[in-house]
Amino acid sequence: MSISLSSFIFLPIWINMAQIQQGGPDEREKTTALKDLLSRIDLDELMKKDEPPLDFPTTLEGFEYAFNEKGQLRHIKTGEPFVFNYREDLHRWNQKRYEALGEIITKYVYELLEKDCNLQKISIPEGYGVIVLNPNENYIEVEKPKAHKHSSSDGTEEPAEKRERKDKVSKETKKRRDFYEKYRNPQKEKEMMQLFIRENGSPEEHAVYVWDHFIAQSAAESVFFVAHSYGGLAFVELMIQREADVKSKVTAVALTDSVHNVWHQEAGKTIREWMRENCCNWVSSSEPLDTSVESMLPDCPRVSAGTDRHELTSWKSFPSIFKFFAEASEARSSSQKPALTRRSHRIKHEEL
Repeated sequence: MSISLSSFIFLPIWINMAQIQQGGPDEREKTTALKDLLSRIDLDELMKKDEPPLDFPTTLEGFEYAFNEKGQLRHIKTGEPFVFNYREDLHRWNQKRYEALGEIITKYVYELLEKDCNLQKISIPEGYGVIVLNPNENYIEVEKPKAHKHSSSDGTEEPAEKRERKDKVSKETKKRRDFYEKYRNPQKEKEMMQLFIRENGSPEEHAVYVWDHFIAQSAAESVFFVAHSYGGLAFVELMIQREADVKSKVTAVALTDSVHNVWHQEAGKTIREWMRENCCNWVSSSEPLDTSVESMLPDCPRVSAGTDRHELTSWKSFPSIFKFFAEASEARSSSQKPALTRRSHRIKHEEL
């Protein structure tokens, strides 16, 4: 009979665990006392001990950071990129510092869009030449309200003595749960809940909402779409729900590394035919810009974006996209469809 080495390793462990489980009253009392002690430890307060105050600068200069000519965030003195672990063993403080810097950068980016790109930040972009959709913001997080009133199942107020007993049990249960939650996720300070934005609870809903309330009602006779990644899926869903309206108003659609799938989304034959004539997908590829890329899907032509990095496909393909839009606009004005061939869309490197 052969006995594996693992048997000898796990047997003592099993014996020790059995001894703990079957220990005498003294051992059980010690275990209970230890559990009680651990439940009394406020992990959040323990983490705050010896922690510097959460008082952070309100400007990039205050953080000693700036953006260089390449748009990279670098330390003013060292030239190094952003360092999250600014102080060792102070993860909570480092996270708060990171969040404070993130808020400043967000405001800085808005300023760049307004000053350098001549964009105007307004609440309702109706009547403007460019609409930037925000399909990723589908909900807001707010702190969960605390329940104060206790009522019985029939809607009447519970007796004070019964309510006190329930409160005591509830507080102990919550205390234990919060202890383990703080240990698992020390950054979570408040219990939050998600409130979905009405009629914008998903990227697909957002695209339809913007179409119905802004694009469809605009005076624009020729509309062009640039849809990146999941935005391509949202556009196909828009076509499925508003096919006739989209066909009458949209001149051309540029997709960049779109993740749409006409089969899974059950796009009809007429939609697939329209996409073949009016859409083009610039996908991530190591091939030169505008090189034709084979596709198994019967929808729109696929060409290389000139980069194999997903996040750069829009930026790298912009010259070709605007040329594609110009050809589509000319064809629409002359009641002709643009020829989506490799030759017509290929931009020579000298022109770039």
